[in-house]
Amino acid sequence: MYLISDNKHYFLNDGILKSGFGSKLVITKNRESVLSAFSIMSFLFDEIIRLRIVRYSNQEDSKELLYLLNLVPTNRKIRAFLDWKVFSPEYTREMSRLFEVRNDTIHCVSLNEVKYNPKNSIPLSSELGFKKFRIDLENAWKNLTMIYLIEQEKIDLVKLLDDVKL
Repeated sequence: MYLISDNKHYFLNDGILKSGFGSKLVITKNRESVLSAFSIMSFLFDEIIRLRIVRYSNQEDSKELLYLLNLVPTNRKIRAFLDWKVFSPEYTREMSRLFEVRNDTIHCVSLNEVKYNPKNSIPLSSELGFKKFRIDLENAWKNLTMIYLIEQEKIDLVKLLDDVKL
């Protein structure tokens, strides 16, 4: 399970609590950094789905769900969040535009080949284009962590702590 508390992030796995991702995404103007940021966001998508379906289970059902989630394209997860009313229509559109950059970045050699389309198409290789993309992605991460906190609040943390014997 992933836990967020007081702007700190943690992994809870097999009763062991470890530091998680940073509360802010740090994105630099290179392909690896961009893809890493999207990997972190995709991880949180899966954790939101897992919280909604199996809560904080570390049993086989949770592992099987994670296996299935790896087979589901990100755009379908974003659509599911809209259908479940986890994402607003505006946030869904924003995430879809951002994840188009992820898809393009996966299939390119450098960011010089990638464009971002918030309103008008702007190249990620330009200072202005990358700055706009970085700010939008950082804001989307902030909103995603707030959404995760809403889902996390549905968990009985007292029972969880008792179950894992922390």
